[in-house]
Amino acid sequence: MPTLRPKARLALLIGLLAAAACSLLAWNPERLLTQGFTSMAPGTWAGPAFAVVFALGTLAFFPKPVLNVAAGAVFGIPEGLALAVIGTTLGALLAFGLGRSLGREALQPLLRGKILAAIDRRLTDQGFVSVLLLRAVPGVPFQGVNFAAAFSGVRPWSFTAATALGVVPGTAAYVIAGATASSPASPAFLLSIAAIVAMMVLSLAIVRRSRRKGITPKAVKPV
Repeated sequence: MPTLRPKARLALLIGLLAAAACSLLAWNPERLLTQGFTSMAPGTWAGPAFAVVFALGTLAFFPKPVLNVAAGAVFGIPEGLALAVIGTTLGALLAFGLGRSLGREALQPLLRGKILAAIDRRLTDQGFVSVLLLRAVPGVPFQGVNFAAAFSGVRPWSFTAATALGVVPGTAAYVIAGATASSPASPAFLLSIAAIVAMMVLSLAIVRRSRRKGITPKAVKPV
């Protein structure tokens, strides 16, 4: 079988991602994970199966916060947090691998522009720190980071470690909310909701500030 050309591989990547997103019309990860999941995958297989479904859900662009809440609701805080982080990291690696193998070569010519070249150089030279910060900042698109890293020169190990560490704070808030939702007056639930609201406010503030910087005209010097 002849090797596909870069543009053909990029088209294949787009097709695979579109198919993954459209597959949500046939299955709902959140419903699968919460409605009798442990009975379908009992015993020691429940955790690994949950992480795999979680990862496939992120690859299909299903909202990750919903999956985090499901992890807490099904497995509780310690195990739910661990499985959510594993599922998140596995899903990120799937996207990274697809992007690196199918899309990077075709998109390399686009990285010659000044801004994109600077981003690519930053991600390549400081991969771990850059990915860690992008994961920690609320509101940064999960799949956006996956493919930005895949199309740059970030090393797979740096990407994996930074993802696993960077998603812990935000993931923990949603997992705790899911695990304590049955006790809405409990301190743990109230603190998790407060953390989620704070992350949303911070995300809006970051978006608003970036837009303001982009549209604010330069000051006109007096004559």
